[in-house]
Amino acid sequence: MGQKLKIAGWVAAGALAGAMTTVSLQTVARGAMAPLPLEELQQLAAVFGMVKSDYVEPVDEKKLISDAISGMVASLDPHSQYFDKKSFKEFREGTTGRFVGVGIEITQEDGLVKVVSPIEGSPAFRAGLKPGDLITKIDDTAVKGLSLNDAVKRMRGEPNTKVDLTIFRKDESRTFPVSITREEIRTQSVKGKVVEPGYAWLRLSQFQDRTVDDFARKLEEIYKQEPNLKGLVLDLRNDPGGLLDAAVAVSAAFLPDGVTVVSTNGQLADSKFTYKAAPEYYLRRGGSDPLKRLPAALKTVPIVVLVNEGSASASEIVAGALQDHKRATIMGSQTFGKGSVQTVRPLGPDTGLKLTTARYYTPSGNSIQAKGIVPDVMVDETEEGSPFAALRTREADLEKHLNSGQGPEVKDPGREKAREEARKRLEEEAKKPVSERRPPEFGSDKDFQLAQAVNQLKGGPVLVSKTLVERPAEKKEN
Repeated sequence: MGQKLKIAGWVAAGALAGAMTTVSLQTVARGAMAPLPLEELQQLAAVFGMVKSDYVEPVDEKKLISDAISGMVASLDPHSQYFDKKSFKEFREGTTGRFVGVGIEITQEDGLVKVVSPIEGSPAFRAGLKPGDLITKIDDTAVKGLSLNDAVKRMRGEPNTKVDLTIFRKDESRTFPVSITREEIRTQSVKGKVVEPGYAWLRLSQFQDRTVDDFARKLEEIYKQEPNLKGLVLDLRNDPGGLLDAAVAVSAAFLPDGVTVVSTNGQLADSKFTYKAAPEYYLRRGGSDPLKRLPAALKTVPIVVLVNEGSASASEIVAGALQDHKRATIMGSQTFGKGSVQTVRPLGPDTGLKLTTARYYTPSGNSIQAKGIVPDVMVDETEEGSPFAALRTREADLEKHLNSGQGPEVKDPGREKAREEARKRLEEEAKKPVSERRPPEFGSDKDFQLAQAVNQLKGGPVLVSKTLVERPAEKKEN
């Protein structure tokens, strides 16, 4: 990005902590520090001194300070975080799409670790972990009370070492142990294929270092197989986000040159910036532009973008840019609603701070923080509907979530009622055989939303949802 990226540190547009946390690359000097509140700092020092001298047993001074910093940052919002030596190393590893662990994307729910998705081909995938599984214990340690970062630390480790997980599977109402051998995980963030003559499916599961190169390579393969492409389905379902520059690049592949992709705005002057569909806004210094290899027809081919409640941050940037420029039809369900930007600043050689420094805005100037992208066409997950959508966690459900900054948030009075109805349906669903409860794989011939997207591209009938509606941003208690 060269001098175009002005936000200090590494800019992140990812939604989920853990196995797949990601950042972008750029560091500039910080400005002058604001005046410090001396009286409050004296109180902090006094408490530190009392704990050190009066606590029932000796305490580790460095751990006390580290925990104090962690608590201060964690109180801000769900995405700000302090990194100690080990977690900072793991965080940076995540940007490459390579790390040693079990291979799951995770979030938190009710104080437990929830599996968002096992990474295909990973030890967790082979062990049979499923989306929605709750991890209650890691080895002999109960997960309740652990931060997400601490849970990740315990699941990471050296190659060929074992970790024992205790899993609670809601839909089967059972708890069971799983022993998993850690290995190096190499994630593949881009998939694609021609689904029928003239129409292709391209899936991005994450925005990583290699995503733009893999994205361009897969599109070249598709065009080689189908030179006269009539329509493309860009699948961003359950894509938790990742690198901001990768999101700008993917958007630029489809948009006219030079148009706005996304803008950011925060307290710092350097956080007020507009990213455009041009190489200088997404290329790393000294890197070549993989988008140059793509056919010109990609700028005009009809596109449907598939999104759902798991589409967050960087994937929302892409969906919002293509929607605002009327370049694509957005289909599916309302997205996660993470419209904030995190900057990662080193605090020394091996520690760092991930801090929310800006909100981002779609080209039309809309903040999607705690709201999300509302599809042009609401489409259910299956022909029978989306009965469990109300149970899915979104940004507005997270404690201490940042509001949109664009007017007051309103409470959805039907939200809890919908959740209760979904819980009852889930209980009924749990009584069915496992084979009948397994959701169809994205991109398969049983993928209902993909079939509707292709119908949209062909000008055919689309089964629009009769139940999905826009979920307004919920009121945040201050």
